[in-house]
Formats: sequence, C-alpha cells, structure tokens
Amino acid sequence: MTIQIVVVYGLLLKIFGLDLVKFLSKAKDAMVTAFVTRSSSGTLPVTMRVADENMGVPRSIYSFTLPLGATINMDGTALYQGVCAMFIAYAIGQPLPFSQQLVIVITAVLASIGTAGVPGAGAIMLAMVLESVGLHLEPGTPVALAYAMILGIDAILDMGRTMVNVTGDLAGTTIVAKTEGELDESKW
Repeated sequence: MTIQIVVVYGLLLKIFGLDLVKFLSKAKDAMVTAFVTRSSSGTLPVTMRVADENMGVPRSIYSFTLPLGATINMDGTALYQGVCAMFIAYAIGQPLPFSQQLVIVITAVLASIGTAGVPGAGAIMLAMVLESVGLHLEPGTPVALAYAMILGIDAILDMGRTMVNVTGDLAGTTIVAKTEGELDESKW
C-alpha cells in the first residue's frame, strides 16, 4: 500500500508537476477519515472538501471525478485481493503458476471495480477471486481456514486499502484539474 501511494501516485503526480509531500499534506484529512471509517463512500464529503479547500480543484471537476472514483477506483482493494489470494495459495501449500497469478491480477482488478465502497466489501469479493483460480471456499477446507485467518485481521487491512483508494481518487482528481488548466496553483 505504501508502494502504491509513494511510488505509483508519487510518480504520476511528479509527471504532472505536483509534489507528493505537499499532496499528502493536503490530503491527510481525507486519508485519515478513510482510514478510520473504512468507507470510500462515507469519506466522500471530506474528500470533496479537501479537493476544494486544500487542493484548489474546482467543483466542476471534483463533483464528477470523486464520486466516480469512490465507485470504481479501488486500487487498494485490487492489491488486497491479489496479495490475499497468493497468501492463501501458499498457506495451503499450493503455489500458483504464473498463468494463474495472471488470472488473479485480472480478476482482482475487475472485481475491485465492482466492489462497493463500504467496510468489508473487499473480503467478500476475495471469494470470487479465489474461485477464479480453483481455490474453492468450502466449509472445513484448508482454503476456508486460510480465508478465516485473513478475516480475523480484515478490519485492519480494510483501513489501509480504503485509505489507498481515497488517496488515488484525490490524486486522479488533482491530475485531471491540472491537465484541464483549472487547478488553483496558488494553493500549491
């Protein structure tokens, strides 16, 4: 998750002439709210306020991009599903070949797009990702036991992945405003 924020979002922001440290400083209210609420949708009002007041993104842009991002931009969830599916495969002693790892990546990305922005939704979508590579989630199986291990700490993981999702929404929104020439540069 740190790599996603620092490397991926940091590189994208740098490409468009924005500083990651300033961005994170301005985004912290939305990031913290996302972390504690575990809900992209629940964080949306704070995210909109941050885009407007802290980042200088006009309402005409953030009123479209942020709700869209809260619905379909689930980078943290895609990362979570991929990592958890690989963990479960290794935990049950069934390492996956590259072809199945690729199926996990594709399925996790597609599943994350359809994941609701509410707490715990990613854990439910993980079952679909597991099924895509033949790791059937049936009661009493090693797959179910490994899945249960993840569910035990899912709330903590959900906090991190929601924060990544919201940070990505703000990064994308800020980049769109910058490319459209509508970003209030005086706030940067």
